[in-house]
Amino acid sequence: MNKRFANLFQLTEEEAIILLDTPLDQLAEDDSRYVAAFHLANFPTERSINALMRAVQNTEPSLDNRIVRRKSVESLGKLQATQALPVIRTCLADEDCYTVENAAWAIGEIGTQNTDILEEMAELLEKPVQTYRVIIHTLAKLDYKPALERIRKFMDVDDKPTASAAISAVCRFTGDYAPMEKVVAMLQHPNVYARRLCIQDLIDARYYDAIPQIACCPVSVVFRLRGIRLLAEVGIPAGAIAFADIEPSLNQVIYDHPRDLTLVHAYDQTPSLEFLINELYDTDFGRCYLATQTLLESYSATAGEALLTTYTDKAHSDYGAHYHVIKLLGWLKYAPAYNLLVEALHSREPQFQKSRSAAAIALGELGDERAILALKTNLETKIWELKYSVLLALERLGDSSGQDMMANDTDWLIQAKANSQKQVAV
Repeated sequence: MNKRFANLFQLTEEEAIILLDTPLDQLAEDDSRYVAAFHLANFPTERSINALMRAVQNTEPSLDNRIVRRKSVESLGKLQATQALPVIRTCLADEDCYTVENAAWAIGEIGTQNTDILEEMAELLEKPVQTYRVIIHTLAKLDYKPALERIRKFMDVDDKPTASAAISAVCRFTGDYAPMEKVVAMLQHPNVYARRLCIQDLIDARYYDAIPQIACCPVSVVFRLRGIRLLAEVGIPAGAIAFADIEPSLNQVIYDHPRDLTLVHAYDQTPSLEFLINELYDTDFGRCYLATQTLLESYSATAGEALLTTYTDKAHSDYGAHYHVIKLLGWLKYAPAYNLLVEALHSREPQFQKSRSAAAIALGELGDERAILALKTNLETKIWELKYSVLLALERLGDSSGQDMMANDTDWLIQAKANSQKQVAV
């Protein structure tokens, strides 16, 4: 389990359990049972699991409690708490469709071959006013083929994430992967959530042919890197693909230049500098990348100073905009940003970790050899994306020592990248 955010709420396990067990009418103003339920996913102990199960069994009908129940079910799934399956199963019959959805997801995380549970879940596909995507995903994950025909009818529904999951599931069950091109096409859907979710469906279907298209999809680098890595971790050992097949896509995503993306948005006319800077704060990274590209093409002479201003103003605390500002300063080769980029490279704040990779690439783009030592110290990190970024940045700065340092790295992907660089250099 990724523990990067474990201490975000400054709660001990004991404090979180006590808080989760506190009746609603006894909570202090700043107390949050939801936060407690979220936080207990960091503690794989009997005490935490029992506390979460008690929360699920608390059926007090208020909205606040329903939300806590949903999160408690989700946390039990994250903990893969097998002993909680009977409690979670009861939630499949809940009146709250989101509780049902979380229960289906949690069952998928825990895993079961109990056909009674799986059939009960499949029957939900006939239930009106229900969200179906997660149910379909879980039935496919647990290989419940008796649900095939019930899933097939969702392949052409208007809701694209549901259709995407259904196509992926049907292809896995039947072995006919021709319809997967419809899922690949969703990588260019106008809705950012549809784009993100179809990457998961491509992963689930082990559709390796889509790796170059995933690399071009205008969503956060996190989703693209996860997709490519998970496909590689299955496909390379199986002999379906080799590292050389995915390396260009990995390089492209780590560099993350907007010219390498297939953008889904466009401007009728060139917006103002102020407008484009504000677009860097959008939650749809497709809009952020369009703004980035336009800043590079139309405001390269003035954007650097404007970016430093917005960084000081609010981007320093907004992890999405922070990433784009850092990367842009590198693409612009804006030398006054050197110290800021070094600071971002060494950041230990969990929500800004992808900005560390952005800072590595940006320092490589600046071309200032002072950055070499700072970059090499970050090869000791456990964050593979950062190590990969540092290797690319050092190569850009003409330093090959990182290749030797990482040639026997514990991460197979970093080891493969370092050795690939060495072969090219020979």
